[in-house]
Amino acid sequence: MESGNLQNGIKPIKIGISACLLGHKVRYNGGHQHDRFITDTLGKFMEFVPVCPEVECGLGIPREAMRLTGDPENPRLITSKTGIDHTDKMRTWAEIKVKELENEQLCGFIFKSKSPSSGMERVRVYGDGNTVQQNGVGMFARAFMNHCPRLPVEEDGRLNDIVLRENFIESIFVFQRWQKLLKEQPSMGGLVKFHTEHKLQLMSHSLKHYQAMGRLVAHGKKIPTSELLDQYEDGLVQAMRLKPTIKKQVNVLQHIAGYFKKHLSKDEKQELQEIISHYRETLIPLIVPITLINHYVRKYRSEYLAKQYYLNPHPLELKLRNHA
Repeated sequence: MESGNLQNGIKPIKIGISACLLGHKVRYNGGHQHDRFITDTLGKFMEFVPVCPEVECGLGIPREAMRLTGDPENPRLITSKTGIDHTDKMRTWAEIKVKELENEQLCGFIFKSKSPSSGMERVRVYGDGNTVQQNGVGMFARAFMNHCPRLPVEEDGRLNDIVLRENFIESIFVFQRWQKLLKEQPSMGGLVKFHTEHKLQLMSHSLKHYQAMGRLVAHGKKIPTSELLDQYEDGLVQAMRLKPTIKKQVNVLQHIAGYFKKHLSKDEKQELQEIISHYRETLIPLIVPITLINHYVRKYRSEYLAKQYYLNPHPLELKLRNHA
């Protein structure tokens, strides 16, 4: 386990990760796939739990390369040259490993892309006559995602996409707060507080889910607490998987602006609307209107908005929301 540093009092988020992405020399050729963004940037706020399926299931370093073959939905894991079948070995180990990882209370997982054991999607699957389909899932990745279907997951290649990166990071911070609720205050009162503080964040992902979850909380006293929390978690996961768009963000920004209609001067109102318009036209990044709104939140002491995670969803040091 590799611990992140405490930054500004934020407890490190525990994340599972393919060990090679941390620089561990566990690849089939004895090398690694060290990802500096993961270790140097995310590592300031995360505690990594490294996993190497091939090594942990008993294969050596170095070792013969492997590939998926046959049916993409139920492939075999075969060595590329000698044709040795490691499917049963990998499956047996994976079934045990995913249960062990439950005890780690992970908030997400970062997989190694294209890997026959850890690729999250679009892994090559070889068929008859060396035909190739790129619609496979790595054996361990499939087992993990089936066992923990609500956890946020990504792979290193997709993290190069700034939208996917932001959505994943935002999701794991939300999931950390949700796990804290389940551990410390799994009650109706705790749920109301959580939902209230995440209203605008949910709205930025899905107005439909935001409204449905609001109705669920409003009628929560009629539902057993365990069932209520499970239904809410399901909605939370579904909502966070829907990526925010400029249109959704503008809707939230305008919603926030409404809270200041009795406080802002005419010039301040015009400035805020101009900034939101510039963001809508992709002339400036989201961080600009967010920064101005946070200024107004402090200036006019809006207690409700001050508690909204939408305005501060993750540490500024991650430099998200900075792209136009």
